[in-house]
Amino acid sequence: MNDQIKALNNFLLAAEKIMLFTGAGISTNSGIPDYRGPQGVWKTRQPVYFDDFMSSYAARVEYWDFKLESWENYKHVQPNSIHRAIAKIEKAGKMLLLVTQNVDGLHVLAGNSREKLVEIHGTDRLVECMQCHEFTDPDAHFELFKKTQEPPTCHSCGGILKPATISFGQSLRQDDLQRAYDAASECDCVLALGSTLSVHPAASLPLAAARRGIPYIIINRGDTDHDGLSHVSLRIDGDVADYLPAAVEMGI
Repeated sequence: MNDQIKALNNFLLAAEKIMLFTGAGISTNSGIPDYRGPQGVWKTRQPVYFDDFMSSYAARVEYWDFKLESWENYKHVQPNSIHRAIAKIEKAGKMLLLVTQNVDGLHVLAGNSREKLVEIHGTDRLVECMQCHEFTDPDAHFELFKKTQEPPTCHSCGGILKPATISFGQSLRQDDLQRAYDAASECDCVLALGSTLSVHPAASLPLAAARRGIPYIIINRGDTDHDGLSHVSLRIDGDVADYLPAAVEMGI
Protein backbone atom coordinates (compact mmCIF):
# COMPACT_ATOMS: atom_id res chain seq x y z
CA MET A 1 0.00 0.00 0.00
CA ASN A 2 2.77 2.47 0.88
CA ASP A 3 4.40 2.02 -2.52
CA GLN A 4 1.08 2.72 -4.26
CA ILE A 5 0.47 5.82 -2.13
CA LYS A 6 3.94 7.08 -3.00
CA ALA A 7 3.38 6.39 -6.70
CA LEU A 8 0.08 8.27 -6.53
CA ASN A 9 1.77 11.17 -4.76
CA ASN A 10 4.42 11.32 -7.50
CA PHE A 11 1.73 11.67 -10.17
CA LEU A 12 0.00 14.42 -8.16
CA LEU A 13 3.29 16.26 -7.66
CA ALA A 14 4.13 16.20 -11.36
CA ALA A 15 0.68 17.30 -12.55
CA GLU A 16 -0.50 20.89 -12.92
CA LYS A 17 -3.92 20.47 -14.59
CA ILE A 18 -5.65 17.41 -13.14
CA MET A 19 -9.06 16.18 -14.23
CA LEU A 20 -10.77 14.13 -11.54
CA PHE A 21 -13.64 11.77 -12.32
CA THR A 22 -15.59 10.44 -9.33
CA GLY A 23 -18.24 7.78 -8.88
CA ALA A 24 -20.46 6.34 -6.17
CA GLY A 25 -17.57 4.53 -4.49
CA ILE A 26 -16.26 7.76 -2.98
CA SER A 27 -19.53 8.47 -1.14
CA THR A 28 -20.22 5.08 0.42
CA ASN A 29 -18.03 6.05 3.40
CA SER A 30 -20.44 8.95 3.98
CA GLY A 31 -23.35 6.53 4.25
CA ILE A 32 -24.70 6.83 0.70
CA PRO A 33 -25.23 3.43 -0.95
CA ASP A 34 -23.86 2.79 -4.41
CA TYR A 35 -26.03 1.59 -7.25
CA ARG A 36 -24.37 -1.51 -8.67
CA GLY A 37 -22.49 -3.08 -5.75
CA PRO A 38 -23.55 -6.15 -3.73
CA GLN A 39 -25.69 -3.90 -1.51
CA GLY A 40 -26.44 -1.42 -4.28
CA VAL A 41 -29.69 0.44 -4.80
CA TRP A 42 -30.57 -1.47 -7.97
CA LYS A 43 -30.66 -4.74 -6.00
CA THR A 44 -33.91 -3.59 -4.36
CA ARG A 45 -35.18 -0.89 -6.73
CA GLN A 46 -35.84 -0.84 -10.45
CA PRO A 47 -34.83 2.43 -12.13
CA VAL A 48 -37.62 4.61 -13.51
CA TYR A 49 -36.86 5.57 -17.10
CA PHE A 50 -37.27 9.18 -18.18
CA ASP A 51 -39.96 8.51 -20.80
CA ASP A 52 -41.99 6.58 -18.22
CA PHE A 53 -41.57 9.40 -15.70
CA MET A 54 -42.88 11.95 -18.20
CA SER A 55 -45.79 9.85 -19.47
CA SER A 56 -46.99 7.96 -16.39
CA TYR A 57 -48.41 9.43 -13.17
CA ALA A 58 -47.69 6.12 -11.39
CA ALA A 59 -44.06 6.22 -12.52
CA ARG A 60 -43.72 9.76 -11.16
CA VAL A 61 -45.09 8.64 -7.80
CA GLU A 62 -42.60 5.74 -7.74
CA TYR A 63 -39.71 8.05 -8.66
CA TRP A 64 -40.54 10.67 -6.03
CA ASP A 65 -40.90 7.91 -3.43
CA PHE A 66 -37.44 6.59 -4.33
CA LYS A 67 -35.92 10.07 -4.24
CA LEU A 68 -37.56 10.78 -0.89
CA GLU A 69 -35.44 7.99 0.63
CA SER A 70 -32.29 9.66 -0.67
CA TRP A 71 -33.39 13.11 0.49
CA GLU A 72 -34.03 11.91 4.04
CA ASN A 73 -30.52 10.42 4.05
CA TYR A 74 -28.88 13.58 2.70
CA LYS A 75 -29.97 15.52 5.78
CA HIS A 76 -27.47 13.54 7.85
CA VAL A 77 -24.54 12.76 5.53
CA GLN A 78 -21.29 14.71 5.47
CA PRO A 79 -18.27 14.75 3.16
CA ASN A 80 -15.62 12.17 4.01
CA SER A 81 -11.83 12.16 3.76
CA ILE A 82 -11.94 11.56 0.00
CA HIS A 83 -14.09 14.62 -0.67
CA ARG A 84 -11.84 16.71 1.57
CA ALA A 85 -8.69 15.47 -0.21
CA ILE A 86 -10.18 16.41 -3.58
CA ALA A 87 -11.00 19.88 -2.23
CA LYS A 88 -7.35 20.21 -1.17
CA ILE A 89 -6.23 19.37 -4.71
CA GLU A 90 -8.30 22.28 -5.99
CA LYS A 91 -7.02 24.60 -3.25
CA ALA A 92 -3.47 23.67 -4.23
CA GLY A 93 -4.21 25.06 -7.70
CA LYS A 94 -3.77 21.70 -9.40
CA MET A 95 -7.32 20.88 -10.48
CA LEU A 96 -8.52 21.74 -13.97
CA LEU A 97 -11.98 20.20 -13.54
CA LEU A 98 -13.85 17.80 -11.28
CA VAL A 99 -16.39 15.64 -13.10
CA THR A 100 -18.65 13.59 -10.84
CA GLN A 101 -21.25 10.97 -11.56
CA ASN A 102 -22.59 11.52 -8.05
CA VAL A 103 -25.79 13.46 -7.39
CA ASP A 104 -25.29 13.90 -3.63
CA GLY A 105 -23.72 17.37 -3.63
CA LEU A 106 -20.94 16.37 -1.23
CA HIS A 107 -18.14 17.84 -3.33
CA VAL A 108 -19.54 21.34 -2.85
CA LEU A 109 -20.07 20.73 0.87
CA ALA A 110 -16.41 19.66 1.11
CA GLY A 111 -15.25 22.96 -0.39
CA ASN A 112 -14.95 22.42 -4.13
CA SER A 113 -16.07 25.38 -6.21
CA ARG A 114 -18.99 25.11 -8.62
CA GLU A 115 -16.85 26.83 -11.24
CA LYS A 116 -14.60 23.77 -11.44
CA LEU A 117 -17.32 21.14 -10.96
CA VAL A 118 -19.44 19.27 -13.49
CA GLU A 119 -22.19 17.11 -12.00
CA ILE A 120 -22.55 15.07 -15.15
CA HIS A 121 -25.62 13.18 -13.89
CA GLY A 122 -27.22 16.22 -12.27
CA THR A 123 -27.95 16.77 -8.59
CA ASP A 124 -30.51 15.75 -6.00
CA ARG A 125 -29.96 19.10 -4.26
CA LEU A 126 -32.28 20.87 -6.74
CA VAL A 127 -35.65 20.21 -8.38
CA GLU A 128 -36.20 21.15 -12.02
CA CYS A 129 -39.41 21.93 -13.88
CA MET A 130 -39.54 19.90 -17.07
CA GLN A 131 -41.51 22.67 -18.82
CA CYS A 132 -40.03 26.05 -17.84
CA HIS A 133 -36.74 24.61 -16.43
CA GLU A 134 -36.89 26.66 -13.25
CA PHE A 135 -34.72 25.23 -10.45
CA THR A 136 -36.05 25.26 -6.89
CA ASP A 137 -35.06 23.95 -3.46
CA PRO A 138 -36.26 20.37 -2.86
CA ASP A 139 -37.39 20.69 0.79
CA ALA A 140 -40.88 22.07 0.24
CA HIS A 141 -41.55 19.66 -2.63
CA PHE A 142 -40.55 16.59 -0.61
CA GLU A 143 -42.56 17.75 2.41
CA LEU A 144 -45.62 18.14 0.18
CA PHE A 145 -45.06 14.72 -1.39
CA LYS A 146 -44.75 13.12 2.06
CA LYS A 147 -48.16 14.53 3.01
CA THR A 148 -50.05 13.92 -0.22
CA GLN A 149 -48.17 11.14 -2.04
CA GLU A 150 -48.82 13.19 -5.17
CA PRO A 151 -45.89 14.25 -7.38
CA PRO A 152 -45.53 18.03 -7.09
CA THR A 153 -45.97 20.45 -9.96
CA CYS A 154 -44.33 23.77 -10.78
CA HIS A 155 -45.74 26.83 -9.00
CA SER A 156 -44.69 29.03 -11.93
CA CYS A 157 -46.11 27.15 -14.91
CA GLY A 158 -47.82 23.99 -13.66
CA GLY A 159 -45.26 21.75 -15.34
CA ILE A 160 -43.96 18.39 -14.13
CA LEU A 161 -41.29 18.67 -11.44
CA LYS A 162 -38.37 16.26 -11.20
CA PRO A 163 -35.32 16.09 -8.95
CA ALA A 164 -32.57 17.57 -11.14
CA THR A 165 -30.77 14.30 -11.82
CA ILE A 166 -30.29 12.61 -15.18
CA SER A 167 -32.53 9.55 -15.36
CA PHE A 168 -32.07 6.48 -17.51
CA GLY A 169 -32.99 7.45 -21.07
CA GLN A 170 -32.59 11.18 -20.39
CA SER A 171 -29.98 13.15 -22.32
CA LEU A 172 -27.03 14.65 -20.49
CA ARG A 173 -26.88 18.43 -20.38
CA GLN A 174 -24.82 19.41 -23.42
CA ASP A 175 -23.08 22.32 -21.70
CA ASP A 176 -21.84 20.00 -18.95
CA LEU A 177 -20.68 17.40 -21.44
CA GLN A 178 -18.81 20.01 -23.48
CA ARG A 179 -17.04 21.41 -20.42
CA ALA A 180 -15.95 17.89 -19.49
CA TYR A 181 -14.64 17.05 -22.96
CA ASP A 182 -12.83 20.39 -23.11
CA ALA A 183 -11.05 19.50 -19.85
CA ALA A 184 -10.23 16.03 -21.19
CA SER A 185 -8.43 17.70 -24.09
CA GLU A 186 -6.44 20.07 -21.83
CA CYS A 187 -5.57 18.17 -18.63
CA ASP A 188 -2.14 16.70 -17.97
CA CYS A 189 -3.30 13.92 -15.61
CA VAL A 190 -6.62 12.15 -15.05
CA LEU A 191 -7.80 10.31 -11.93
CA ALA A 192 -10.89 8.04 -11.90
CA LEU A 193 -11.99 7.43 -8.32
CA GLY A 194 -14.66 5.08 -7.02
CA SER A 195 -16.27 4.33 -10.37
CA THR A 196 -16.76 1.06 -12.25
CA LEU A 197 -16.40 3.15 -15.43
CA SER A 198 -19.33 1.28 -16.94
CA VAL A 199 -21.89 4.05 -17.47
CA HIS A 200 -21.69 5.84 -20.80
CA PRO A 201 -21.12 8.42 -22.10
CA ALA A 202 -19.69 9.54 -18.73
CA ALA A 203 -17.06 6.78 -18.59
CA SER A 204 -15.69 7.87 -21.95
CA LEU A 205 -14.46 11.15 -20.44
CA PRO A 206 -11.39 9.93 -18.51
CA LEU A 207 -10.53 7.59 -21.35
CA ALA A 208 -10.64 10.46 -23.85
CA ALA A 209 -8.06 12.24 -21.71
CA ALA A 210 -5.90 9.14 -21.25
CA ARG A 211 -5.78 8.46 -25.00
CA ARG A 212 -3.72 11.63 -25.35
CA GLY A 213 -0.90 9.81 -23.58
CA ILE A 214 -1.16 11.55 -20.20
CA PRO A 215 -1.04 9.63 -16.88
CA TYR A 216 -4.29 7.80 -16.08
CA ILE A 217 -4.82 6.59 -12.50
CA ILE A 218 -7.77 4.41 -11.48
CA ILE A 219 -8.63 3.70 -7.84
CA ASN A 220 -11.68 1.54 -7.20
CA ARG A 221 -12.63 -1.37 -5.00
CA GLY A 222 -13.43 -4.09 -7.51
CA ASP A 223 -13.26 -4.36 -11.27
CA THR A 224 -13.69 -1.50 -13.72
CA ASP A 225 -14.35 -1.55 -17.44
CA HIS A 226 -10.98 0.15 -18.06
CA ASP A 227 -8.88 -2.48 -16.28
CA GLY A 228 -6.12 -3.85 -18.46
CA LEU A 229 -6.16 -1.00 -20.96
CA SER A 230 -2.73 0.16 -22.05
CA HIS A 231 -3.67 3.75 -21.25
CA VAL A 232 -3.81 3.05 -17.48
CA SER A 233 -0.65 4.25 -15.67
CA LEU A 234 -1.57 3.16 -12.13
CA ARG A 235 -4.38 0.84 -11.07
CA ILE A 236 -5.17 0.52 -7.35
CA ASP A 237 -7.81 -1.99 -6.25
CA GLY A 238 -9.12 -0.77 -2.90
CA ASP A 239 -11.01 1.89 -0.99
CA VAL A 240 -10.11 5.35 -2.31
CA ALA A 241 -10.10 6.56 1.32
CA ASP A 242 -7.05 4.40 2.03
CA TYR A 243 -4.98 6.02 -0.72
CA LEU A 244 -5.93 9.49 -1.97
CA PRO A 245 -6.04 11.35 1.40
CA ALA A 246 -2.66 9.89 2.38
CA ALA A 247 -1.13 10.80 -1.00
CA VAL A 248 -2.41 14.38 -0.72
CA GLU A 249 -1.17 14.72 2.86
CA MET A 250 2.34 13.82 1.70
CA GLY A 251 2.34 17.17 -0.06
CA ILE A 252 1.36 18.12 -3.59
